[in-house]
Amino acid sequence: MSGPFGLPMPMLTDSYKASHAGVFPEAQRTVAYVEFRNAYEKDTEDTRMVFHGLQYVVEQYVARQWTMQDVEQAAVFFETHNAGHTAYPFPRELFERFVRENNGYFPVRIEALAEGSVVYPHTPVMQITAEGAYSGLVTYIETVLLMIWYPSTVATLSRRAWTVLAEQYAQTVDDDMQWTLSSRLHDFGFRGCTCVEQAMVGGAAHLLTFEGTDTMAAAYHAQFRLNGGRAVASSVPATEHSVMMAHQDERQAVLAMIEAYGDGAFACVMDTYDYARALEQVLPAVAERKLQRGGVLIIRPDSGDPVEAVLQGLHAAERVFGSTTNSKGFRVITGASVIQGDGVTLESLRRILAAVVRDGFSAQCVAFGMGGALLQKVNRDVMGIAYKLSSITDPDGSVRDVMKFPKGDLGKMSLPGRLAVHPDPAQSGVPVAYRCAPDADTGLLRVVYDCGPVADHRWDDFETVRRRLQHQWSTFPLRAEALSSELLEHQRAVHTRVQQTIQSGTAFGV
Repeated sequence: MSGPFGLPMPMLTDSYKASHAGVFPEAQRTVAYVEFRNAYEKDTEDTRMVFHGLQYVVEQYVARQWTMQDVEQAAVFFETHNAGHTAYPFPRELFERFVRENNGYFPVRIEALAEGSVVYPHTPVMQITAEGAYSGLVTYIETVLLMIWYPSTVATLSRRAWTVLAEQYAQTVDDDMQWTLSSRLHDFGFRGCTCVEQAMVGGAAHLLTFEGTDTMAAAYHAQFRLNGGRAVASSVPATEHSVMMAHQDERQAVLAMIEAYGDGAFACVMDTYDYARALEQVLPAVAERKLQRGGVLIIRPDSGDPVEAVLQGLHAAERVFGSTTNSKGFRVITGASVIQGDGVTLESLRRILAAVVRDGFSAQCVAFGMGGALLQKVNRDVMGIAYKLSSITDPDGSVRDVMKFPKGDLGKMSLPGRLAVHPDPAQSGVPVAYRCAPDADTGLLRVVYDCGPVADHRWDDFETVRRRLQHQWSTFPLRAEALSSELLEHQRAVHTRVQQTIQSGTAFGV
């Protein structure tokens, strides 16, 4: 089989998709698009989101050549997939046709915004077009294309964490130390993922904003697959509880770390037995040797109240190693800091930072490790991703713009027609959606796949995507209007016409 994990390629979708081609009306062309319906967790104050992860999906799941063996094996599967283990309908002839005529590549065109683009609710991030006999397949690959919800959501979560940290950094960290912000949210999420692929994809999305990670699969993927071998991430030597328990006592364990790694940054978990005792007794006992080595000792609590544990660590480190006061009036511990990685969320990050600053410490004195909350505690509803049909060109050449508008939830109303996205100078370059004539330029939506790989298309490297995200997140407003007035007017018109058609009982369409 040519699909991943030994699967035939037709299996990379939801079952009901296989039945759709047989009931789609005949058409010259069909168009669908992808959007995020709502901001992160429906936030109304900051509606910015990050579009990211399409390159991986296209390369791994779309731009694979189907084979006759794929179709034949799928036929065996579909023979018993319907209710009662009867035959399930699927477009075998269409599949065999594009295997023969299109070298096995799935017959759609995909246009998309650039990776790392900052978008708002309802911004079209992708547009998919199918033509001729293949028009009924326009939504067949919805399942895999929508998987960009995951890296996009993780990238947005990380960027929102960066925003929280940056606010405190601006107030409490000297200008010449602002560079340390990029290491202040560390990815601890590898072991909490369901598989290596999830950790790799989600962990790479986190690295668009931060450089710190212990998810090596993501760091390697970002460096060698996405950035031409140039490093994008880093970590530091650190103990876990097994290292602390393997020694006769914690003092010996910390001294071993100092001897091995004490000329650089290194972290020691300090709550294996008694966090308070370790702070009061172990730190003073290793202080002399630590100072001789000259590195940075990072104290890691792993239990107890998250806020209090950080403050305990900071005050203990200050008593042992001392501190200086920076130009903004906040204390910076000499050669030591604290990292909190126990159950960290955006909310706990805010609380901890606020407490640290209230106690007079600079925000650079504390870092965070986020695990499950970063790579696992998200789902596709966090930003409400949707893939909807928007236009059909009938056999006679007439264009019908279509849209969804469920009376029970108008928040799920979709956009009609072929779409273009252009930067709006009045909103600092925010991407705004417009109506688009059948063969007109679609603006920021660029072709990334056209019934196969596009010869002159090159995905941006990771550093370019990082810079794009940094620039747009820093210059775009917290809220923006993503739909042009002409598109909104067209949406209202299509809505009205379709309602009238439904109410009159005549043929559905516009």
